Amino acid sequence: MKLTLKASLALAFGLAAGLTTMAQAATELVVATVNNGHMIEMQKLTKHFETANPDIKVKWVTLEEGVLRQRVTTDIATKGGQFDVMTIGMYETPIWGKKGWLQELKTDAAYDADDILPAMRNGLSVGGKMYAAPFYGESSMLMYRKDLADKAGITVAANPTWADIKTLASKIHDPKNGVYGICLRGKPGWGDNMAFLTTLVNTSGGQWFDMNWKPQLTSKPWKDAITFYVDLLKNYGPPGSSANSFNEILALYNEGKCGMWIDATIAASFITDPKQSKVADKVAFAQAPTMVTPKGANWLWAWALAVPSGTKKQDAAQKFVSWATSKEYIELVAKTNGWAHVPTGTRKSTYANAEFQKAAVFANAEKAAIDSANPNDSTLPKSPYVGVQFAAIPEFQAIGIAVGQQMSAALAGKTSIDAALKASQNAAEREMKKAGYYK
Repeated sequence: MKLTLKASLALAFGLAAGLTTMAQAATELVVATVNNGHMIEMQKLTKHFETANPDIKVKWVTLEEGVLRQRVTTDIATKGGQFDVMTIGMYETPIWGKKGWLQELKTDAAYDADDILPAMRNGLSVGGKMYAAPFYGESSMLMYRKDLADKAGITVAANPTWADIKTLASKIHDPKNGVYGICLRGKPGWGDNMAFLTTLVNTSGGQWFDMNWKPQLTSKPWKDAITFYVDLLKNYGPPGSSANSFNEILALYNEGKCGMWIDATIAASFITDPKQSKVADKVAFAQAPTMVTPKGANWLWAWALAVPSGTKKQDAAQKFVSWATSKEYIELVAKTNGWAHVPTGTRKSTYANAEFQKAAVFANAEKAAIDSANPNDSTLPKSPYVGVQFAAIPEFQAIGIAVGQQMSAALAGKTSIDAALKASQNAAEREMKKAGYYK
């Protein structure tokens, strides 16, 4: 059949117009996330989501942890609407969910929300409704050099005490040969040094606030915990510990410079990877050490994806969150990079997978740590707040930052422990009074 020139042009223009309409119809999702390995991998794999959903295009805003928190908090509080999907954690989710700032996540039967580990699901829910889905979850645990412990003639218990840790640190500390007995966070920040230190305070029998919301930073458990910590790192830690957080210690550990490290369980997948770690085959795991009580000795956290109430692209955003936190996504990462590199700490099915168990030597210790953490009962004295290594109240962020700076200064020897705790108590009292918790 022959077409006239007029008809041909009309057809061409029609096709072009149709393509333009389709291009315009594509929904652009803006996703804010943190610049860590698992999130960067998610960005690479997003092409699979876009192929399955050709009407959605994903635009990434990738930021350092502190900057991310600042940007998403400002955006959601001012209803700025810059982001359609936000990477947030267990601190923000219950606060923002209660305020109505997040949309409840709607998932179908195929998503299998019951497969999510209870500790993760509960920590990201308010009133039984889930307001964020865990992309990866973590607790904290002991990661140690088994070769050094063996050489020292010490067998590390599955549930060690802090006294055990101090003994081992003293035996394996060998700075002349570039090995430090223990590495722990010292860099100031409520999610940096205070994440670790809060667990040390918890297990020492302390808490952030009593049942009247009065700060407890000059109490005996706080003084005991901080004194022990400063002494331990001064004697057996690397120089400059007050500047070290997760990434700095990870680099030291992978170079073989740390005999022990108590930190996020997610580190296990990096320190056992021969491509990254010089000591990959020499690492063993145990639960986080305890002091007076096992309560709150190990933290609970998830980097999770949430949909802010202000987005005009709710359906597309919900679809993306479901994809990125699904069983199918974990299988996609396994197929692409191997089971040792999947995001962990989120689903029962991951831990039930024989291939994952074989590839991840840390799997059982990690899951035991996650299962044991209870954000609703993390302190020996009763506390009015939810959270293990933080208190889930809006004021905590400012308090945690102020206290973190004081603890880092005490570790660096710039102030005494007593002076640091007193200044911390004053800062906390000021914030809590200003917020109207008490007069």
